Amino acid sequence: MLLNEASNENDESYCYHYLGVIKYNLGQYNEAIEFYQKSLDIKEKTLPPNDPDLAYSYNNIGSVYNNMGEYSKALSSYERSLEIQKIALPPNHPDLAASYNNIGNVYDNMGEYSKALASYERSLDIRKIALPPNHPDLAFSYGNIGLVYDNMGEYSKALSSHERSLEIRKIALPPNHPDLAASYLNIGSVYRNMGEYSKALTSYERSLEIKKIALPPNHPNLASSYNNIGLVYDNMGEYSKALSYYEKAQDIWKKSLPSNHPHIALVKRNIDNVKKKM
Repeated sequence: MLLNEASNENDESYCYHYLGVIKYNLGQYNEAIEFYQKSLDIKEKTLPPNDPDLAYSYNNIGSVYNNMGEYSKALSSYERSLEIQKIALPPNHPDLAASYNNIGNVYDNMGEYSKALASYERSLDIRKIALPPNHPDLAFSYGNIGLVYDNMGEYSKALSSHERSLEIRKIALPPNHPDLAASYLNIGSVYRNMGEYSKALTSYERSLEIKKIALPPNHPNLASSYNNIGLVYDNMGEYSKALSYYEKAQDIWKKSLPSNHPHIALVKRNIDNVKKKM
């Protein structure tokens, strides 16, 4: 009888978890939190206090809070997840690296770059031990470290991290994988911040070529590429080229995003500004 009750509760927890995943993927974050929390409540009654499955629940809750911009709540969920993992798992388990990575991401979003860097580097150290040398997760770590250095204005360090990430992705992934496009985009952004516009353009265009193959024709990420290329032409004083790329971005975002999405307002501002310069 007790066994049946436990297994029913496990089934119920599992159902709540999957409802949480569905709501999360739909961007319905309040409902996602609710379902994830119900799943966690059941797990806390039925599992030992440091079961890795509890860490998994805290991690999911942290991800939702991070996307909602509720960074202190995200941080406390991610840190709870990490505490459990430190007890439940061997010291260089890849799940620990994922937790440090998530914590780094929250600090990055909060603008606490030195803390973000420390967490991302801890994650990378574990991945170097736990994973083969050209595993995509290593590329992901180098990319995140590059983004923080870019935010800190340390452009040469940012560039070398992003280039390391790209090297791994070229080995580990098929030639038109979206993650390669992300690496080229990141490299382009560093060059743009450095004022090296022709190099920025080359990287952004390479990113766009891959996205055109990898993504459907009105995917919002394509619009991001058009907007970035527009920004470079704008910086170079080539205003008619800038305008045509901004308009391509606007066209896709209007089709693919809700009308009140900040990207639509952003590209409208870019168009208005470039028209004033023409």
